[in-house]
Order: sequence, then structure tokens, then C-alpha cells
Amino acid sequence: MTEPLDQFDRNILDIVQRDCQMKAEAVGEMIGLSASAVQRRLKRMREEGIISAEIALVDRKVAGNPMTFIAGMEIERENYDALAKFRTWVDKQDHIQQVYYVTGSVDLIAIITAQDVGQYDEITAQIMSQNPQIKRIHTNVVLKPVKLGLFVPTQS
Repeated sequence: MTEPLDQFDRNILDIVQRDCQMKAEAVGEMIGLSASAVQRRLKRMREEGIISAEIALVDRKVAGNPMTFIAGMEIERENYDALAKFRTWVDKQDHIQQVYYVTGSVDLIAIITAQDVGQYDEITAQIMSQNPQIKRIHTNVVLKPVKLGLFVPTQS
């Protein structure tokens, strides 16, 4: 059972979302807790799944995948149960970074990274061939990211 977050937990989360390598001593000094209290709280939040991962953000250009595409996908109307199959399939696709089930003119929005338009075309061909329930993909090419981030506000 997850304990409700108190203000110390929220402050810790704000700090570690910006720098997950910050030492517990430094976090504690910033919020008025001992290092051991910070460590206990971090351990609890990891165990409870409040902190689900601590990752390195890699520069896309340096990694060789400088282009980002936003793909809106339409699912056949009678085939919404296929969403579970797609979810399982997409978990194994590293170029597809995020997928959202949405309302509006499309059913799914995917954030896809690729080396170039040719590789993106290969990825979308694979999406369509491996997932016949996807009937159409609408693509937007990101010209320039304005803001990138996964920060989740924790303050009320």
C-alpha cells in the first residue's frame, strides 16, 4: 500500500527528477532532512513504484537518431481489443519512445526517433505490417524541439 506523499517526499521528488545522481546528503541539506532520512524515503518511493526508473537522457544527434516524428495512428473501429497486442508489440520497439491512447481524430499518438525519413518509413511499414489493426498513420515531422522533458510536478 502506497503511503500518501508528504511535503518532504514531494521536495525530494522535485530534486531527484532534475538530478537523480544527487547525493542524499545534498538533498537533505536542501530540504532540512538527514541523509539517512532521505535515503529511507527514496528507498520507500522506489519500492512503492512512485519512482519507477532512473535513466540517462541521451542526445539524439550524438546517438545517430536526430529526427523525431509524431505519428497519429487510427485503429479499426471494431478492433479495439487489438490494443493489448499492439501494447505488447510496441514494448519491444526501441525507436518508438512513447505511445499515448488519446481522444480526437486519431486513437494513438507515438513519439518515434529515427536516423532519417527513410528509416522512419521503414518503422511505419513495420508498424502497419505487424499490426494490421492500425489502418492509417498521420505523421508530423518535428522541425525543432521547443521543450523536452518528463518532469512530473509534485507540488499542489
